[in-house]
Amino acid sequence: MTSQTLTTGNPVLRVPPASPAVAAAYFRASLAFHADVSDVAAALGADGDPGFVVVDSRSTASWDQGHVPGAVHLPTALTGEQAAGLLDPAVPVVTYCWGPGCDGGTRSALALAELGYQVKEMLGGFEYWVREGFAYETLEGSERRPVDALTAPVGADDCGC
Repeated sequence: MTSQTLTTGNPVLRVPPASPAVAAAYFRASLAFHADVSDVAAALGADGDPGFVVVDSRSTASWDQGHVPGAVHLPTALTGEQAAGLLDPAVPVVTYCWGPGCDGGTRSALALAELGYQVKEMLGGFEYWVREGFAYETLEGSERRPVDALTAPVGADDCGC
């Protein structure tokens, strides 16, 4: 079997993998743009200042339904007019929206970056925050759901990644 057969007969390898150096640069850059839900939760739960602020970019109805404790509510459409009054430009921002099927956190991150903020997007958004069993706030108070075994190990402090 030749390498040509591998790259044309197999849908995974139809486009060959990048060289290790190119792949390392891509994945290093990806980590500069994204934060994992469990890492955000661990940093927020540690003693002291986590060194960043979390921004929920969803609507008021979505915010009221549930949000990350301590997050700042800044709907994406209002970022340009409200960011300066809510956020310190010297403090990095981590944005989120509903979940992996929603690009609101990405649009919010873009808007903030264009305003001069250092920003990352929280992968998985609010959906994975809840699915991983972290507490969240609603209009009625604090809530927490059981860990979804498809997103995080049940009974463990972290995913071990």
